[in-house]
Amino acid sequence: MTSADTTPLRIAFMGSPDFAVPSLRALVEAGHEVVCVHAQPPRPAGRGQKERLTPVDEAAIELGIPVRTPRSLRGPQEQAAFAALDLDLAVVAAYGLILPREILDAPRLGCVNVHASLLPRWRGAAPIQRAILAGDAETGVTIMQMDVGLDTGDMLLSRSVPITAETTGQSLHDQLSLLGAELIVPAVAALAQGALVGTPQPEEGVTYAKKLERDEGRLDFHRPAVELERLVRAFDPWPGAFFEHEGTRIKVLAAEAFDIGAISNIPGTVLDPELTISCADGAFRPTRVQRPGKGPVDVQAFLRGFQIPPGTVLTG
Repeated sequence: MTSADTTPLRIAFMGSPDFAVPSLRALVEAGHEVVCVHAQPPRPAGRGQKERLTPVDEAAIELGIPVRTPRSLRGPQEQAAFAALDLDLAVVAAYGLILPREILDAPRLGCVNVHASLLPRWRGAAPIQRAILAGDAETGVTIMQMDVGLDTGDMLLSRSVPITAETTGQSLHDQLSLLGAELIVPAVAALAQGALVGTPQPEEGVTYAKKLERDEGRLDFHRPAVELERLVRAFDPWPGAFFEHEGTRIKVLAAEAFDIGAISNIPGTVLDPELTISCADGAFRPTRVQRPGKGPVDVQAFLRGFQIPPGTVLTG
């Protein structure tokens, strides 16, 4: 859709990570007047702990759009400043702050959200990873009219994509990020023309995608092997999957799962020289791994320098 097809709107864009950047750029390219960007404040990052701008903040500076980075939107001063923007619409994509009623009601057309799931499945903070972990066959993006609930607003537009045996958290993130940008432009155009009516989310099928925690990546061999293989893919690149052996944390970057029938070994037993590991159901074999301070290598090269012989019992 080109700017000729679009009634330009005064928009505030509210987002922080890489996921949101294509949507911001798409709105600008469509000819909308993005008068302000809200992003999370800069935070210390890297070894030097220098403050780093969010990707959306950096993109807004490149585009010449003013940026605001409040730590909260609950104060009357920040709410008054937002209302003073005289907006037609606010577009939100992985912003990271809760929008109170005063913010939601300020734009003429309210606030819409670019959400990385097929609502009502996977409301919440980590829908991309949770969909892979659960073994879902598909996911997608939903453009949603926001209300005060957690991703509970009416659905405006959605599109699905398959989750395959090769899908990782990173690849799905990138795919849905671009899909969100594709959907937000026609959604905003239809809202401007009064041609888009929201559909309430069904009460059945609601699931919640809780925030990822760093230690969730620990491989528990008392779980089925297929679940661990999905965990490796879902947590690429963060928080990453790992097990520990003799005090060394070994990241698992890629893996396979096998149905090997009933075995008598306890879960976590190394079954062969290729590092096939028994699980509660099936067997799990890392194929690409990384030791601290080393680069990623295939498992054969890893075992030449770090032996884990058959019969070893790994505890995750």
